[in-house]
Amino acid sequence: MKPIELLTEQLMDIARGVLASIPQVLLALFLLILTFAVAKIVRAIMHRALRKARLRRSLKNLATLLSSIAVWTFGLMLAALVAFPHLTPTKVLAALGIGSVAIGFAFKDVFENFLAGIIILLRQEMRIGDFIALEGIEGRVESISVRETHIRQTDDQLVIVPNSLLFKNPLTILTDRDQRRTTIVCGIAYAEDVDEAREIIRSAVASCEGVLTDAKPIEVFAQEFADSSINFEVTWWTGSTPLDVRRSRDAVVSAVKRALDDAGIEIPFPYRTLTFGAAVPVRLSNSED
Repeated sequence: MKPIELLTEQLMDIARGVLASIPQVLLALFLLILTFAVAKIVRAIMHRALRKARLRRSLKNLATLLSSIAVWTFGLMLAALVAFPHLTPTKVLAALGIGSVAIGFAFKDVFENFLAGIIILLRQEMRIGDFIALEGIEGRVESISVRETHIRQTDDQLVIVPNSLLFKNPLTILTDRDQRRTTIVCGIAYAEDVDEAREIIRSAVASCEGVLTDAKPIEVFAQEFADSSINFEVTWWTGSTPLDVRRSRDAVVSAVKRALDDAGIEIPFPYRTLTFGAAVPVRLSNSED
């Protein structure tokens, strides 16, 4: 057989094979379209079923996502078996295992964020709406997905944080409880009466709006002998959001300043004392000279 005839025969065999597989490929495409429709329906059903459930929104989103992934996994396997009849479920699972290892090495960070996102969605400590602080980022959690978390900072900037960063590093949840302790330092002059100043400061703090006095006491401690003053550590409890803390701090600072001024107690500026080893001569001069 001549080379041209051999090549022609091979091309004809390939063409016949392609034509024979067209119905299978079309059926596989139909199965993929059907999988897309079924996944969308399942997501809608899960969303409707979980709407009244007493679950956190993040858990509802996770359950909906996992159901969609399960539908797509089954649909892709079924489409592969139809398009390639020589495949068996065992071979497909083996290929998926080998492929998952290769993909895992290639997309290590993506899968790391994915697994961290699932763990974050499952645990109860951090919820959507909480204020958190992490690695210099402080703001409100707007959304949690399986790959990233959106944090709206107090200056209204949006920070997109990979979930692996939230999972690996210490995370401070500022609104884990409804109340938070706040502290300022206030100094009085050395000539003033410490006990009197302490009571005046405590009464001023108690009179401020936003200071919680029902279950948590207001604490005023003499802290240290500073360079120009005796410093008090003033501690009280207020709401846990950053805005609650700022408003409360503003009210307390204003009230303490006003109360100390009304009582005639000095809040000193920094003083500097100069000591000379020998007598310093003083010469009076006439201003007209």
